[in-house]
Amino acid sequence: MIGSRVFFMILSVLTALVGLLAAATAHDYLQVFGLGLFGFGVLYAFSCIKRHYDEKDAA
Repeated sequence: MIGSRVFFMILSVLTALVGLLAAATAHDYLQVFGLGLFGFGVLYAFSCIKRHYDEKDAA
């Protein structure tokens, strides 16, 4: 896995953790924002993993 992809995976994990912390401490609409941020971070990490294996299969 190339270094830039690892960097973006770590960044997406940190984004997901910030989203969970925001959802845990917020009330009302900010809780939904935190859960959305968490979902975005998780989906982006999975897309980085998928992209790695797609490139590996193509080679």
